[in-house]
Amino acid sequence: MPQPTTAQSPRGRWIDHWEPEDESFWETTGRRIARKNLIFSILAEHLGFSVWVIWTIVVINLGNVGIELTIGEQFLLTAVPNLVGSFLRIPYTFAVPRFGGRAWTTISATLLLIPVALLIVVVPSGWLAGQSHDTQLWVLLACAATAGFGGGNFSSSMSNISFFYPEGKKGLALGLNAAGGNLGVAVAQLLIPLVLIVGISGAAAKEPVHEVALANAGWLFLPFIIVAAVCAWRYMDSLTQAKADTSSYVKAVREPQTLVMSILYIGTFGSFIGYSFALPLVIKNTFPEFLADHAFIATYLAGLGFVGALIGSISRPFGGWLSDRLGGARVTLWCFLGMTAFTGVAIVGVNTHDFTVFFASFMAIFFLAGAGNGSTYRMIPSIFAALGRQEASEKGLDAKATAVDYKRRAAAVIGIAGAVGAFGGFLIQVALREASLGVSAAVKAAETPALKAQVALAQSDWSVSALWVFLGSYFLFAGMTWFFYLRRSFATKRIPSLARASV
Repeated sequence: MPQPTTAQSPRGRWIDHWEPEDESFWETTGRRIARKNLIFSILAEHLGFSVWVIWTIVVINLGNVGIELTIGEQFLLTAVPNLVGSFLRIPYTFAVPRFGGRAWTTISATLLLIPVALLIVVVPSGWLAGQSHDTQLWVLLACAATAGFGGGNFSSSMSNISFFYPEGKKGLALGLNAAGGNLGVAVAQLLIPLVLIVGISGAAAKEPVHEVALANAGWLFLPFIIVAAVCAWRYMDSLTQAKADTSSYVKAVREPQTLVMSILYIGTFGSFIGYSFALPLVIKNTFPEFLADHAFIATYLAGLGFVGALIGSISRPFGGWLSDRLGGARVTLWCFLGMTAFTGVAIVGVNTHDFTVFFASFMAIFFLAGAGNGSTYRMIPSIFAALGRQEASEKGLDAKATAVDYKRRAAAVIGIAGAVGAFGGFLIQVALREASLGVSAAVKAAETPALKAQVALAQSDWSVSALWVFLGSYFLFAGMTWFFYLRRSFATKRIPSLARASV
């Protein structure tokens, strides 16, 4: 049987023959090559996510270097990299067919050096601390925006890896790739608070306002970024068939399933990344007395915000694995229903000012959002494989060529849905920022630090209005999942092949 051939070209190492659906090909050569590329893809994507969310911890420590921002301005600083990363996901997906998975992974990893360099040189500088408030805010916004480079990595990585694996193994492979990236959020939020206080005495670090070394947040990731870029260039491959070109995007955009899946991904990945960006700030401004009584959690663990990202990352491959067995639509439906219920519990936690109830409910939401990330991404290749089989059957087209065409459309949808889903994270932060404006204005009007703290504590239920919006949204997403993919009369009428697919 034909073996995969590797062609050397100015654009890098390319594999011209790739048939993962051929069991013999997969067992003899395909599995090994796919696993190698998956490993180095995970490494680069992991660092991308780490850099993307680096400002979630930097922001809550700006007061320690004399830069005072309102709650609304703090949410703005975390929302900007989320927004930039969302927009970059579309061009990043186009970059894979243009440069190849190997070259683009190297380039995208190298771009991460820009935000960490700015964090090392500009943010902690004495010059910035001495500037006016407006100048400080604009400089910080510009620096934070470059962290969006890390958000773009996801779409190119997922699109590239989707071509390496056969349909029956995509769920777990894409889940592992995404989970490895998502874990970067938890790693960043766990380690950055620790490196910020290197060299500072424990007693001093536990004070409400204490010395921090913001540059250390950049130094922490700089050497690993260099390693990831070098490894991608030396060990990864590019597939000739891994193309999601302009025509594939045009066809994907015209397909109604693309819009539906993009909206559903807002509810799953949008929740994961939105809450990952926002939760440290929400905890800080909702439970200040809890953090005051637990200095270790406040200082060394940034309010435990990393736990949610960790849980959501681990549950993502579980969602993909479960979808391979039960169907992605069923898993997605139950995830949305669970997120609806636990958001209601979170509202109770805020209203009763019970940190344990609030935190536990959000950990459940993170778990379900992570599992939903895996299940929704598993649905995309299944849906488009079914659509391809249907078109080939109805029009008498070549089944193999049609399958490749629809794989490219699915890869395009992964890029589109990834961008729209990440934008959902931005919307979460916008909703929370809007909810915080009242308390921000009241705190700003207070004349003394003691009065400011008192006003903030009195209005610590500021997030409830936003949480009600999220609850209603999850219920709507659950209804959409049932209507489009589980309502038998609709599915069998519009897409007969879905009955045979693990949708």
